[in-house]
Amino acid sequence: MNISRKRGSLKDFLDGLDARSIERIWYDWQVWAREDQLPPIFEGQGGQWRNWLVMGGRGSGKTRTGAEWVRAQAMGYAPLADEVCTRIALVGETIGAVRSVMVEGVSGLLSIHPECDRPKFEPSKNQLIWPNGSIAQIFSAENPAGLRGPQFSAAWCDEICKWRFGVETWDMLQFGLRLGGNPRVVVTTTPMPIELIKTILANPTTVVSRSSTMANVAHLSTAFLDEVQRRYGNSRLGRQELDGEIIEERDDALWVRDWFEQHRVVSAPDLARIVVAVDPPVTSGKHSDACGIVIAGRGLDGRCYVLADRSTRGQLPLDWARGVICAYRDFRGDCIVAEVNQGGDLVENLLRQVDQGAPIKKVHATRGKLVRAEPISALYARGLVSHVGAIAKLEDQLCDFGPNGLSSGRSPDRLDALVWAVTELMLVGSHEPKVRLI
Repeated sequence: MNISRKRGSLKDFLDGLDARSIERIWYDWQVWAREDQLPPIFEGQGGQWRNWLVMGGRGSGKTRTGAEWVRAQAMGYAPLADEVCTRIALVGETIGAVRSVMVEGVSGLLSIHPECDRPKFEPSKNQLIWPNGSIAQIFSAENPAGLRGPQFSAAWCDEICKWRFGVETWDMLQFGLRLGGNPRVVVTTTPMPIELIKTILANPTTVVSRSSTMANVAHLSTAFLDEVQRRYGNSRLGRQELDGEIIEERDDALWVRDWFEQHRVVSAPDLARIVVAVDPPVTSGKHSDACGIVIAGRGLDGRCYVLADRSTRGQLPLDWARGVICAYRDFRGDCIVAEVNQGGDLVENLLRQVDQGAPIKKVHATRGKLVRAEPISALYARGLVSHVGAIAKLEDQLCDFGPNGLSSGRSPDRLDALVWAVTELMLVGSHEPKVRLI
């Protein structure tokens, strides 16, 4: 059907169609998609791309792009698909993220199909089955080994910059892409200058699409757009989160991403000591600062291992106190290190309400954030600190922390908690290696 040849008003045209024709138009992605939401033409040798990297800002329509591409592969809709892909992988940060965003989300797979073609979601099996027999399986980047064994002809990877074991998960997926004439992957993500993104970009069979939040303005709240433009429109964070740009390191940052990548580990070795550090917020509510909660351990090898970031925002004091105690129990911590500059005894009292017997060490900040952070940055530069998996939000905050003591214009609560944890493990007492605090 060639809509462009019809004359008269759109209303007259639609009034002349039956219900089935209208439904076909409504669910025809090529009618509604922007140019950046359709696969680019590949001009490399052979004329076939393998990876389609969709980099976009928040709310730019990345999820819809990925879901529609998977739908086309599962159903064999040309020209978006060369053939019916009977086995498809859906890979996200966690199983929950795949389900809530990629499958059941507003722009997810279940919402974009007409009823006659809609796949059946089987949560107990972590899979979707289309009426024609195509199957999409759900995988988490927290478990790269889960991709060992299955094989696919297509895959959709979402928000890979947030993947805890990004490189390992991506590598396992590549071994499984071995069905069909041209196994392909679509990657939808807000980009960051991480190793995995750079690896995909360097692949000669990668094609790239870019889109900004403002490109999808017709489908976004005006209040949301006004607020994010006001707060982040001219910032580095805004260029990354709204414009979908890869923002390289700032020249005056204390941390660089290469330090994380070079020394990142999949799991920590035997640990001699584990601490949970907390930087409590002064206020509560959705606009308050975050409560920084970072867990780290000192290995028998004398190095520090950052195990997790449990920081949270917008909770009542007793709620974040429960979060601290939960982290202490989950990681079998030896001590809770709590900054008490703002809350004084209140911080300890809150923690005691949750666990009366928890060992708590109160610390006071007598110097500025930059001065306290510099010796910790030096430990990273010397390769004495490793992150266990990717800890994306913490790493972003570290890399955007500058001389003004802020990260992306806000108080660096995750960084503060990290500094207290690493200080306690590596700089306090007679530990080796020693780093003097000047």
